[in-house]
Amino acid sequence: MKYMVIVKSGDESESGALPTEQELAEMTRYNEELVAAGVMVDGNGLLDSRSGARVKFSGKGRTTVVDGPFTETKELVAGYWILDVASRDEAIGWARRIPFESGEVEIRKVAEDADFGEEFTPELREAEQRMRERIAEQHGG
Repeated sequence: MKYMVIVKSGDESESGALPTEQELAEMTRYNEELVAAGVMVDGNGLLDSRSGARVKFSGKGRTTVVDGPFTETKELVAGYWILDVASRDEAIGWARRIPFESGEVEIRKVAEDADFGEEFTPELREAEQRMRERIAEQHGG
């Protein structure tokens, strides 16, 4: 099962300051451990919210775009990993090894077909599978 490990943003990540060479080296070692264990599916850091935008929905077809930066850093995401592990406990175990001195991560299970029940009909499942295959072809996966 897949879990997303969400790195919460803070004042430091929102300041636009980039990681030091030592921090990048430590994160590279951690990511290499994830890859060697066969659990890392994807992962990236995100730039500060000045380069982002929010799209707000207020009824069918009505949207408003709000440009960053955003003030509530505790509500922002600074990065993520997607891990393919056997259990929530295993995801927590990997998260506890992240080389952070401070901060917080959130662990969330990625929804699977079975989580959507009968509403996710065989036809919708087939359409989803076709899309995933096309995405893999488009991006060399």
